[in-house]
Amino acid sequence: MAGSFLDKLFGKKPAKDSPDPATATGGEGEQPPTPKLDADVHEKACQDTQAAMDRHWSGIGQVETDVIAYLIPPAFQGGPAWPTIRQAYRVVRRPGSIIIATDGMSDPYDDDSGENGFGMELFIETADIPAEFAGTSGNVADLKHSWAFEMLEHLAGMIARSGGIRDRLEEIGSMSSETPGVSESHAVAAQVPDRFKSADDSIGVLFGLPKPDFPDLVEDTPFRPVRLVPVVVITAAELEFVRAGGPDARHDLVERLAALPSGHRSDLKRDSVI
Repeated sequence: MAGSFLDKLFGKKPAKDSPDPATATGGEGEQPPTPKLDADVHEKACQDTQAAMDRHWSGIGQVETDVIAYLIPPAFQGGPAWPTIRQAYRVVRRPGSIIIATDGMSDPYDDDSGENGFGMELFIETADIPAEFAGTSGNVADLKHSWAFEMLEHLAGMIARSGGIRDRLEEIGSMSSETPGVSESHAVAAQVPDRFKSADDSIGVLFGLPKPDFPDLVEDTPFRPVRLVPVVVITAAELEFVRAGGPDARHDLVERLAALPSGHRSDLKRDSVI
């Protein structure tokens, strides 16, 4: 999505590698550099993480061999940094729906922190990608032109700039956010129904809940288990409900959506629950 949406995310915090403003210029408070892992050790940890993610997603659906990736990582062009230079999106096809998921947010940092990156991967599951963009088995290229990919790519950038949201989700269960400037987007503006767009040109989303209908914790990664975090697109009426009611309204909305057959999936054909 690369700049077509404007960013709006619950209090941003610096990414892990961002300098502390109090020490960035040196002086007595300057911290020593974080020790780096041996290159071979780091590469092995990344490979083991990717293998664990492959095994987990393979138990959920048909994992495409190819990923959606970039010739030049966005971080090299001024975009938000992920834990490593690998920034990609995997595709998992399930009966009647498609999952597009970030692939690289859980890659281990190259230091000795013992962390699987942000400890999470975002995903959108939906049955509502237009046929001309859904592609067929073995073809993921067309999905780059879908609303689901454009939305996920944008949200991944927001999450990366904030340094991840795993710990916050562990505390409160779910989070809500919104992306203003929808009319400036491409696929989202054209493919998402108007009832999902607010009067002030925004689309709302939930992170983390409702829970997916498959295991959302990848346990066999080298360091911290990785959480798969669903992104659920909500209607304009639901967004206004959350804006007005705060956390209590968000919890109420999550319960209502969890009771629907679509659950954690972003269903563009459903009626509003508000």
